[in-house]
Amino acid sequence: MAQAGPYAGVTSSEAAIERAMNDANGVLRLAPAWVPRAFCTPGRRIRLHPDDYFPLGKERGGIDERWLASAIRAENGPRTDPFEGLSLVRDPDGGVIPLDELIAHAKGDAIGALWASHGLWPMYSKFFDNEFPLPFHIHHRDEHAALVGKPGKPEAYYFPPQMNNHGGQFPYTFFGLHPEVTKEQLRDKLEAFLRGGDNRITDLSKAYRITPGTGWDVPAGVLHAPASMCTYEPQAACDVFAMTESWSNNREVPDELMWKDVPASNVGDLDFIVDLADWDLNIDADFWSHRFTPPVETVESRAGSPEHTERWITYRATAFSAKELTVAPGGSVTVGDRDAHGLIAVAGHGSIGGQHIAAISSIRYGQFSSDEFFITAGAASGGVQVVNTSATDDLVILKHFGPGNQQLASERVELGL
Repeated sequence: MAQAGPYAGVTSSEAAIERAMNDANGVLRLAPAWVPRAFCTPGRRIRLHPDDYFPLGKERGGIDERWLASAIRAENGPRTDPFEGLSLVRDPDGGVIPLDELIAHAKGDAIGALWASHGLWPMYSKFFDNEFPLPFHIHHRDEHAALVGKPGKPEAYYFPPQMNNHGGQFPYTFFGLHPEVTKEQLRDKLEAFLRGGDNRITDLSKAYRITPGTGWDVPAGVLHAPASMCTYEPQAACDVFAMTESWSNNREVPDELMWKDVPASNVGDLDFIVDLADWDLNIDADFWSHRFTPPVETVESRAGSPEHTERWITYRATAFSAKELTVAPGGSVTVGDRDAHGLIAVAGHGSIGGQHIAAISSIRYGQFSSDEFFITAGAASGGVQVVNTSATDDLVILKHFGPGNQQLASERVELGL
């Protein structure tokens, strides 16, 4: 059997997939998917053991991302492990199953109507955890991403209080451009990128102070430099971007990161990079009102239960959504989720669908955990019971969904979303 990063026994056998699908009635346990970034400095808040943030050598960089419910692989240069970024389902008999291959076999049984509409699981989430802000960059819209055979990449941010015991070196995110900025000014900053040194492109932008327990919507085509917070990021399932800031994390950003997802015929064409920007969204004078995302309690939760609270934390995008479920000590709930989703516990312990669930406090690279699951369509439609077995601590779970969430669609008008 193949090796996937630190995990042995990769299998895609039909027998293994059937075991995983049937063992817990469609509640699939996932192995942690750690992703290094050579241009980042880990913020050390994603609960790896302190000795394990640089397990792959200095050429690969430190671990500052954990991908969640991911059916895609990271694009991380020539040394990238072939399974890097991909979620792996635990086989009850041992070994791990690539999530994309399980979905391709189980189809609608795994992801419901999304198989018919998309033919794959079209989103993932991640924890981004950097000590410094990321360089100012942009994710392509559909029309530009299609030129390199990819979908566009909208994303969203939520800042879990449980994962942010400190805010890093710069807990502010630059979003968009000042309303009076011109395309010529943006192009000038891109020319300065190629000359080297600091091109000071964020002179053209505005930084927003980040508040834990809140979030932001970031459509494709919006320039941004994410804060040095530990960030939960639901997003479309691709790894497409173009860097536009030449100096970040006290080091130069390589030119190839600007041209990473640019067609070969357009490499060197700065006008193509300018065109990646959705100009109306970037210079929106009401950016805060349109993109800031405070949590909103669900209709069911508002009905009142002393045992649980559930809130929408990502709801502006059409490509994905996310909720935060909090179960009180000793409480239990069966939430009527109607769609397949991934989830991760960030605080507390208990059970989910009869399986042990527990947020991690410290874990070694390559060690299995009990904090992350994928809830198949069949399990979601039948309802999955969540029980908090602690006498003192809340059980807090973040849940990430694909497009067309049925509950969100039914609640938008009543909640004013």
